[in-house]
Amino acid sequence: QVQVVESGGGLVQPGGSLRLSCAGSGSIFSIYAMGWYRQAPGKQRELVATITSGGSTNYADSVKGRFTISRDNGENTADLQMDMLKPEDTAVYYCNAEGRTSTWPRRPFNSWGQGTQVTVSS
Repeated sequence: QVQVVESGGGLVQPGGSLRLSCAGSGSIFSIYAMGWYRQAPGKQRELVATITSGGSTNYADSVKGRFTISRDNGENTADLQMDMLKPEDTAVYYCNAEGRTSTWPRRPFNSWGQGTQVTVSS
């Protein structure tokens, strides 16, 4: 069983910054990739940023230059630094982790957190 927990959401004014954190725990052998996704009211969940165990990153065009994803492989954590926030960044942000479990036969897993609310408003 693998759990993913997000933290760090909240209310911020336009132009402000927030840092989201994600931690994986449980029967983890390895994590290939961790990512942040978001879902605004009435919209589909969309990719925000992903990072592989090797450090390769991918960002949605809408957040390039403003958001930075980082991870600590040893701690199974991934952070999302969000700067120059805009009202359109308002959404529930979800963390995702893909990897293999530590219990034999080391099946793959794909786990989601419960989400954390980010609201950008004056």
